[in-house]
Amino acid sequence: MNREDAWALLTQYNEGEFHRKHARIVGDVMRYFARELGYGDEEEFWEVVGILHDLDYERYPEQHCIRGPEIMREHGVDERTIRACASHCYGITVDIAPEHEMEKVLFATDELTGLIGAVAVMRPSGSVSDLEVKSVKKKFKDKRFAAGCDREVIQKGAQMLGWDLDTLMERTILAMRESDAVA
Repeated sequence: MNREDAWALLTQYNEGEFHRKHARIVGDVMRYFARELGYGDEEEFWEVVGILHDLDYERYPEQHCIRGPEIMREHGVDERTIRACASHCYGITVDIAPEHEMEKVLFATDELTGLIGAVAVMRPSGSVSDLEVKSVKKKFKDKRFAAGCDREVIQKGAQMLGWDLDTLMERTILAMRESDAVA
């Protein structure tokens, strides 16, 4: 599946601008990490996984990562993509542990992109272009800020990658700076 096919499938199941924007941001972040971590030949695959990871969330939030694989199979999506997408719900709705580095990156950055985006819009610039890790860490500690972003998942993702939280935040900010979808 290529980027265009993934986007067409995503938009078939997600009408809201919020979910579409999130898919674009995570897709761009995944493409960035593929390149940065030495998987340049798989950039489009990583991006497709980022685009499709929340395919079922808008319509089936209570069955997130359960309905997604079913939908993807109906549309002929390969099992590698399906597994990667489902693994980001590890310990939440599925028992598919992230194993490949790409799956761990998705697990770690999915929630974090939301937190970083929320911090960025509060800045005078409204952008990630001048955002620093210390600003994200400050808001990370405030559980009331962007309360829907699961800090425990972010921390667990950093641990899976063998990175400290600062490294994960810094690298994700850099990735988001390259996304056209980020305001």
